[in-house]
Amino acid sequence: MTAPKVCVLRAPGTNCDIETAHAFELAGATADRLHLFRLLEDPSLLQRYQILCIPGGFSYGDDLGAGVVFSRQLRGQLNDAMREFLTSDKLVLGICNGFQTILKAGLIMRRGIENPAEKAWEDQFTLTWNRNGRYTDRWVRLKVASSKSVFLKGIDEFDAPMAHAEGRIAVRTPSLLEDLRAQEAIALCYWSPQAAVQMATTGDPTKIELLPEPENPNGSLANIAGLSDSTGRVLGLMPHPERFLFATQHPQWTRRGLRGEGDGIQIFRNAVQYFA
Repeated sequence: MTAPKVCVLRAPGTNCDIETAHAFELAGATADRLHLFRLLEDPSLLQRYQILCIPGGFSYGDDLGAGVVFSRQLRGQLNDAMREFLTSDKLVLGICNGFQTILKAGLIMRRGIENPAEKAWEDQFTLTWNRNGRYTDRWVRLKVASSKSVFLKGIDEFDAPMAHAEGRIAVRTPSLLEDLRAQEAIALCYWSPQAAVQMATTGDPTKIELLPEPENPNGSLANIAGLSDSTGRVLGLMPHPERFLFATQHPQWTRRGLRGEGDGIQIFRNAVQYFA
């Protein structure tokens, strides 16, 4: 198998690109950390890659909102390059600030990329300030809620750290949430033992009652922690799987007797194996 090439696209303020590239390389890919300005100079560079990842950080200082400036460049100067990438058999991953970026760029629901005239959608659906009104940094439990995602294949539940101030999913109308459920676009939910008990009744992890802090650290609608596009080839999530590649990175690794790999590596390995 030829190792797929990954573009870890960074911008001013990105600070998780090194560990994200390392995660892909551990999983068997070849990863380049490419600055956004290089891609703006030559959008054809994106054609060299099979996987695009927007990592975490604080692109452009989140001055106009998390991921806003970065997203405008993907929808603006890079719209044609992104449309070509999305309509090919390739993968896109957005982590934390990267999730904020690809969501606001229209890459999750593929609007504004496949149809540049359709731009109103982002005003209906967004990632906004945590319910507690502050930056929150902690470990969370996650439940896979959709079988579509390439990245989440074979995964049921996993732990990962999260660290953000604007990670709460919010929609303008309740019907949009039903649309997400119908399309199996809700990829990940924050989870807890209490949620597992409730699921015995609902049968659907997206219909669990809103979990309190700390299980749902930001108050996100339907406990949503990640979204997938309709093809399963685009995933955005707020927690950081690249920060749990080894068991010893978990704060309770000794108490739980964890050894070997961490939960997060499987997400990157699934991406690589997609091209096997």
